[in-house]
Amino acid sequence: MGCDDEIALKILYDCYANKFFLLAYAIVKSKEIAEEIVGDVFIKIWKKRSSLKNIENFSFYMYVMTKNISKSYLRKYSHKKHIDLDDAALPYYQIDTTPEDLMITREIMDRINKGINELPPKCRIIFKLVKEDGLKYKEVAELLHLHIKTVENQVGIALKKINMVVRLHLPKQIHSSK
Repeated sequence: MGCDDEIALKILYDCYANKFFLLAYAIVKSKEIAEEIVGDVFIKIWKKRSSLKNIENFSFYMYVMTKNISKSYLRKYSHKKHIDLDDAALPYYQIDTTPEDLMITREIMDRINKGINELPPKCRIIFKLVKEDGLKYKEVAELLHLHIKTVENQVGIALKKINMVVRLHLPKQIHSSK
């Protein structure tokens, strides 16, 4: 294929690489291996590029591919049979700011990030997949082999904990105006 395919792959990589790195890293617990897995995901995407137009939910498809390659790596190289998300080693989480985010003060954004980083690993990865990456509860449940109610509960717990952290550090005048 031509230059347009390469440009499309570069755009895809720029949009998705960090998201897939976080998932791979949570599973394999190694930065270098997670980076290699992300590379493998994009190599597979490149090889399958002619059939990708038939995929309904491309983002979910790529998450599943990342998870499967990560688990395959573990089966091949590390004799682990089960991945416990509660033991997942996740890198520090940072929300990317957009122009709309600029309306929120830096202090509030820092509190939100602090709240997210204080979440247990399983709760944090579920929150990230649902709220940042836009996956549906059902997709996250399928991806992580959980019940949909577990995903719903974890998102609820995450929102409550983040809200508590943010509220604890709001200036007094904001509390009194309510």
